[in-house]
Amino acid sequence: MPKTDPASHAKEDASVSLGQLPEWDLTDLYPSVEAEEVSSDLASALERSKTFESSYKERLADLAKTNPSGLLTAILAYEDLEDLLGRLVSYAGLVYAGNTTDPVSQKFYGDVQERITSASSHLLFFPLEMNRIEDDVIERALKHEGLAHYRPWIEDLRKDKPYQLEDRVEQLFHEKSVTGRGAWNRLFDETIATLKFEVGRQKLGMEPTLNLLQDPSGQKRQAAFEALGKTFSDNLRVFTLVTNTLAKDKEISDRWRKFDDIADSRHLANRVERDVVDAMVDAVRSSYPKLSHRYYQLKARWLGAKQLNTWDRNAPLPNADTRVIPWAEAKQTVLSAYSRFSPDMAEIAGRFFDRNWIDAPARPGKAPGAFAHPTVPSAHPYVLVNYQGKTRDVMTLAHELGHGVHQVLAAPNGPLMAPTPLTLAETASVFGEMLTFRSLLDQVQTPELRKTMLASKAEDMINTVVRQVAFYTFERKIHEERRSGELTSEQIGELWLSVQAESLGPAIKLNDGYQTFWTYIPHFIHSPFYVYAYAFGDCLVNSLYAVYEEAETGFQEKYFDLLKAGGTKHHSELLAPFGLDASDPAFWGKGLSVIERIIDELEDLE
Repeated sequence: MPKTDPASHAKEDASVSLGQLPEWDLTDLYPSVEAEEVSSDLASALERSKTFESSYKERLADLAKTNPSGLLTAILAYEDLEDLLGRLVSYAGLVYAGNTTDPVSQKFYGDVQERITSASSHLLFFPLEMNRIEDDVIERALKHEGLAHYRPWIEDLRKDKPYQLEDRVEQLFHEKSVTGRGAWNRLFDETIATLKFEVGRQKLGMEPTLNLLQDPSGQKRQAAFEALGKTFSDNLRVFTLVTNTLAKDKEISDRWRKFDDIADSRHLANRVERDVVDAMVDAVRSSYPKLSHRYYQLKARWLGAKQLNTWDRNAPLPNADTRVIPWAEAKQTVLSAYSRFSPDMAEIAGRFFDRNWIDAPARPGKAPGAFAHPTVPSAHPYVLVNYQGKTRDVMTLAHELGHGVHQVLAAPNGPLMAPTPLTLAETASVFGEMLTFRSLLDQVQTPELRKTMLASKAEDMINTVVRQVAFYTFERKIHEERRSGELTSEQIGELWLSVQAESLGPAIKLNDGYQTFWTYIPHFIHSPFYVYAYAFGDCLVNSLYAVYEEAETGFQEKYFDLLKAGGTKHHSELLAPFGLDASDPAFWGKGLSVIERIIDELEDLE
């Protein structure tokens, strides 16, 4: 008899219990990577970008003064090019995410990135030159009806003005990003995708191994934890080099652009003030004892231990429902929860299922985690998940579909104004999770099941708020220390453990091997300081949901208006109709109190 692979049997069993998992259809973007349309659009993008540069470079100030209609024509042409370039790079990125270990996908992604960078270098002058137009001149030009439509984009653009460099330096930074930051990002992605973790007699990829940390069996959780630690440790040299290089790369950019704080570039991109973020971070860190510390002490008692091992942090409760949830049930759960809030919201989310906009299987080589990619307004978003039938996977689906609904609603703003700052981009996703959770909670019929569901939600919120703020704190320490020289793997591990000990509290034992678990967090690599947006979004949604529960009528319309705004309004404008103000330090306390009340109820149920 031929040898059998235990992993293949596990895959077969999972496919039977999960049902048919959808894979996305990318032909709405391009027929295939070899398609003539791809080659044609890449060539067209370069030629049109060159023509645009020769037509408008060094003319924008004069157009703003004497011919606002001409400036509008330039903006429309620029926006159209942004859509074309965005379609190409989105397609390449999605193909690559579907199989990051495939040499054909790797080459296609790399080639498209290079050619897009080459084309877009001819457009780089446009935002720089727009920002050199005098304030009074641009203000007069904005009285033109067509240009007035683009006021939010122009005003947003001008916030970058103090940090712009001379054109040729900007072009150098832009062109070298492919061989600099972008290359290190690819190295990280392809390293992660090829890692194998020996759990018992199986060799698993990242997602199935991380999934075992939620297994009912403590032995399996421990085996998965140890396998993760061993493989991370074996590859520590690469991850340490990537982290050091990218931290230095960011320090160089920040220094040239004269950002005062290591996270200011992220705050600027998020269109949020540093003191607002600092107030949130301070509120969360001061709440660690009454949130995560208290919850994990409760969980340790439930599991009959004085202290939980690290691999028990996300363990299911003894009476938790650990059955595998089929894909069809997950779909019905999320769509029915969305429908209770708004049939329109459920209809938009339903498109993702009906039109193959979701890629769900956890297959070898696929990018880990989950995301919703907006692509471009002329197309539609796509969602990637690694669905394995856990309750958390259902919540992840609800989260990413929230992003997807938001992206669909914001798309009519066009390529320049549809993108939403990260702090507000997490609003719809976390709100979608909350809708799904509340819908399920309303259906429970026993105190024991209610306790299990509340505990699961408390853990999700702690992972979203406490854990992400801890990640942000860790990132700050790394980037601050890197300014004094390279960090060793041991130094990074020590910083990681110190932050984790502060956030998790005394009820969690930080077992040997955990010092390497910083290595696999992709946000540290791709989007420095992104992580605080999750905490921002969760606290914001907690307050927003409280308004929803108290509102008699009109909330859904105001909520849809918030999503439809895309990137056209500041967070203060978008939250004002709900009576919320993120600049008020007390605002964060309100959001955190929702988590605290869930833990209060869990203590009462005990």
